[in-house]
Amino acid sequence: MIEIKIKNKLILLNFFILIFIGCENLKKTSIQGAVVSAREEASKIGVEILKKGGNAFDAMVATSFALTVVFPNAGNITGGGFMVYRTSNGEFGSLDYRETAPLSSSEDMYLDKSGKVIGDLSRTGGLAVGVPGSVAGILEVHKKMGSLPLADLIQPSIDLAKEGFMVTEKQSESLNSKRDEFIKVNGDKTFYGKTFKKGDLIKNPNLAKALNEILKYGNKGFYEGWVAESMVKKINKTGGKISLKDFKSYEPKWRKPIVFDYKDLKVISMGPPSSGGICLAQMMKMIEPFNIGDFEYKSHKALHLMIEAERRSYADRSYFLGDPDFVSIPEYHLISSDYLTDRMLNYNPILATKSSNIPHGDIVVIESDETTHFSILDSSGNAVSVTTTLNGSYGSKVFVDEIGVFMNNEMDDFSSKPGSPNMFGLIGGQSNSIKPKKRMLSSMTPTIVEKNGKLFLILGTPGGSTIITSVFQTILNAYEYEMGIQESIDSPRFHHQWVPDSVRFEPNFKNISELKILKSIGHQFDLQKSKKIGRVDAIMVDRNGNISVGADNRGDDFAETY
Repeated sequence: MIEIKIKNKLILLNFFILIFIGCENLKKTSIQGAVVSAREEASKIGVEILKKGGNAFDAMVATSFALTVVFPNAGNITGGGFMVYRTSNGEFGSLDYRETAPLSSSEDMYLDKSGKVIGDLSRTGGLAVGVPGSVAGILEVHKKMGSLPLADLIQPSIDLAKEGFMVTEKQSESLNSKRDEFIKVNGDKTFYGKTFKKGDLIKNPNLAKALNEILKYGNKGFYEGWVAESMVKKINKTGGKISLKDFKSYEPKWRKPIVFDYKDLKVISMGPPSSGGICLAQMMKMIEPFNIGDFEYKSHKALHLMIEAERRSYADRSYFLGDPDFVSIPEYHLISSDYLTDRMLNYNPILATKSSNIPHGDIVVIESDETTHFSILDSSGNAVSVTTTLNGSYGSKVFVDEIGVFMNNEMDDFSSKPGSPNMFGLIGGQSNSIKPKKRMLSSMTPTIVEKNGKLFLILGTPGGSTIITSVFQTILNAYEYEMGIQESIDSPRFHHQWVPDSVRFEPNFKNISELKILKSIGHQFDLQKSKKIGRVDAIMVDRNGNISVGADNRGDDFAETY
């Protein structure tokens, strides 16, 4: 009798355990869709669109406009960007809405009579401004892939601009740090010329008017009429040479993404004029034969291998990459196994390679630190990865009062002079020289990853030259070291870009003993100059279909789900 009672209790216990496990699984799979972006307001607006029955592409449109309002240092209608997508049936593609050089531009526009680069002409003021692509790109996405009326997607941002948003502590620090520059370029009465503190409410009625113009007239509401005229007037008043014809002639372009395999992963990333996809492919394929997962996480062996791959990839970036409509880019050769095996022939597992001994590869063939990224997944399984930017923080600092926004300084992403570094220290080559209507080279790396044929990761990040290495490391954290997505993002990062020949580590990089070994084998770095690297926003889908989200705590980034 006692035995029967015990058995009954065990059966009952197992029953409750099964119920508990079932509830846990239900909890895991309860996320139907998600938006992860630089600001809570933008992520919530995007998710509200998903709740209304909109798809990931509708949410892309709504989130883009919302970031313009609440994240003025990088969210924009006056910059440009890239989108990589994967539909629920596994089809993928990419959209290039990168800015272009004005018709008046020339290779020597930033050089003095002796051929030297003049100060920061390509970084501050009207001459730094490229023709914006954001509005044309966003509206192209809606036209080709959206499902809801445009009014549903823009009106929330119009309302947000009218009603205002709260300044965060990090945002107040950012705005105040640039205040003197805002005043220098625009005068002491400029919109963002005051000192801000956490909790301040910013209302931007002029931006609301501009967004309403886009809502009413589409592309013509931005690239023609009073909005375009306001931009042209202010750009030229601050030293630029841009015309209404430049605006009217802008067109976004659908591109083939860079697609490559790494073990059982398929990685889909942005191709030229972004350098992101090719460089990411090079790094991952260069390390693939070495089975980095066998090395202890953040050990000197793992770090050394990754640094050496980064060094070689950035050397190629400076020489081969540019706008594919203007230069011939050997894409296939740059990511081929044979070529990358050759690039690693001089790799020494116990000795750093000097960048001076790493030229670009031998091939014979007949982007700021302030950018912004967001990742979206809808309930049907459509995935969108978008990186957009003004280039530097608040772009050129040229503020157009009539429409309440900063203009970009994307012209700095060209090679002002081959061999001279841009604001991120990246060396440019002839392939990225300035020509009218040409798109400047970028580091933006919006990326989607499949694992065994199923959606695995949606990710990307701001960070100027550090974008590619941040994406590279986050993928490896999630795949090789089997971290959850938030842990993969929180993990401390490092960066090497060939020139300068120095590794940059984040302040929270605590493996001091491993770093000492790195220095002993020839790697150069200065921990006193450590800065935060990137702000990865990502979504992960595990093999059981459970969705998890990660928002980078290096900023005010926010993940909203439903």
